[in-house]
Amino acid sequence: MAIPDFQSIMLPLLRLTADGKEHSIREAIEALAGDFRLTDAEKTELLPSGTQRVFDNRVSWARSYLTKAALLEVTRRGHFRITQRGREVLSQKPSGINLGLLEQFPEFRESRPRRRKSKETPGTTDAYTRQTPDEILEGAYQTLRENLTADLLTRIGKCSPGFFEKLVIDVLVAMGYGGSEREAAKAVGRPGDEGIDGLINEDRLGLDVIYVQAKRWDKTVGRPEVQRFAGALQGHHAKKGILITASEFSPDAKQYVEKIEPKIVLIDGKELARLMFDYNVGVSKERSYETKKIDNDYFDEA
Repeated sequence: MAIPDFQSIMLPLLRLTADGKEHSIREAIEALAGDFRLTDAEKTELLPSGTQRVFDNRVSWARSYLTKAALLEVTRRGHFRITQRGREVLSQKPSGINLGLLEQFPEFRESRPRRRKSKETPGTTDAYTRQTPDEILEGAYQTLRENLTADLLTRIGKCSPGFFEKLVIDVLVAMGYGGSEREAAKAVGRPGDEGIDGLINEDRLGLDVIYVQAKRWDKTVGRPEVQRFAGALQGHHAKKGILITASEFSPDAKQYVEKIEPKIVLIDGKELARLMFDYNVGVSKERSYETKKIDNDYFDEA
């Protein structure tokens, strides 16, 4: 089955604590994963940021909301148990617990941020209530990222060969290759070449070098072009190479580099746009947000 949303987890989580004993969040996650018969892939699926598992995040938020409604109480760090109110809710044998049910409790209403009046008619479902706040935030971030990288890709395709050369140098330097931009440009730039063809330091100390070739091709780059690049590497006695294009690589080109030595990394237009986003090349920061959590160590009394 699919990973349940956090509201679907609320009732099973409350039932888990019906024994009145103290439970840990890790224990609850493992028990509920078994109850929902999640596969190993579902249990380990990550949020877009890759920092937390989706199911773990949803169980944590289900516990948080139940705690805000005083159906659960925190006993110590990472541990909780059912309250008398929680027992009363279970005695009513609800078919499910959701945010609407929790709204009846004043503690929960007071904990909720005030919202603007919704234009939705009664009975409609707010899609956001199926996601935890973390999922909403990360989903919005990913949408902004995807839209911006798509715009970057369009701009890359329209830039001149000379500007494309500068763009690639900027990205490589931002990633930590080639030392300074001046050193990188001197090492790999070739006047009159529609792109880049040369050696660049892998690190600032120059302990190793990487052969770089970048072309603003408009067509799909196939295996023959990659084979020629591999031959150029051998001619330079280089063990590592990066082949960059503003377009894309064919499947057989990608398969080819997986089977050969030296090591060749292929960067197509989409990956180049993502690297520009990640390393702030051709983009500027508009605003930033910090997410925070309680510092439990601060509140530990010696």
